[in-house]
Amino acid sequence: MTRPIQHSAGRSSERGFIIVAVLWLVAGLAALAMIFSVYLSNSARALAVNDTALQAQALVSAGVELTAYQLQLAGTDARPAQGSFQTRLNGAELAVSFVTEAARVDLNSAPKELIAGLLSVLGAAEDDAKEYSDRIIAWRTKSTPGTAGNEDALYRAAGRSYSPRQAPFAHVNELGLVLGLQPALVERALPFVTVFSGASGVDVVTAPSEVIAALPGMTPLTLKQFLTNRAALPNDPAAIAAELGAAKASATTQKSQAYRILIRVRFANGRETVSEVVIGLRSEEDPYRVLSWQDDVTMRRQAAIGL
Repeated sequence: MTRPIQHSAGRSSERGFIIVAVLWLVAGLAALAMIFSVYLSNSARALAVNDTALQAQALVSAGVELTAYQLQLAGTDARPAQGSFQTRLNGAELAVSFVTEAARVDLNSAPKELIAGLLSVLGAAEDDAKEYSDRIIAWRTKSTPGTAGNEDALYRAAGRSYSPRQAPFAHVNELGLVLGLQPALVERALPFVTVFSGASGVDVVTAPSEVIAALPGMTPLTLKQFLTNRAALPNDPAAIAAELGAAKASATTQKSQAYRILIRVRFANGRETVSEVVIGLRSEEDPYRVLSWQDDVTMRRQAAIGL
């Protein structure tokens, strides 16, 4: 008697193969789900960071707008040289301070003696400070037929692969390219120099003590007395000049249209950002333009510039 062919072993094998395939598929789907979960988590964090960064940019812009509005509203004659205010916008706290750019030494307009004085105050030897100031003046000055090639030759002899600009400084960081200046001295000088004020002197009412000490003709005794009495001085050029004595020649009464604004933004979650923006005031129709914008300003630099 012929028995029927048994297929149970083959069927079991097929079922086993299907189960293994299903398990692999489930494992793959689980891995994909995990990867997708991680992707969503990372994306959410990235979006949160980007969202905060966008909010910070918008709040800094608002701080700049409010400052420019206040300065324009005051009018040219009554415009304050410095000031500060606080406000809340969109749940964040804004602390804004501003100061005229004339409180700094303008690399493109200041005379050699004032530049040399500042470098000397910041630690350069007197002879070195004079040499550095010569190089700074030469960097910003167009050569004449009698001096053409002289500065270029100095830079080539020093192994530099570039020549001096022989035109106004475009940015204060160019100071680091001037022949002879050490990086440490440049770093110390940056909080006290500008390319935006357009003034040959400085606003001594708002300038930091290092800049006041750099004025040609300034003595330690005059500096001490002036800094002590400055807050109580009337807003009168004659009274200020009398306090400065021989250093009065570098005290400018020219109002700068450029202002440096420091904006601290503190969010409800405790996160804080600090930005520094320089603006140039213009007209009522076109109130201002941004000359410089820097985010994440260090606290050390803020303390150095007195903001």
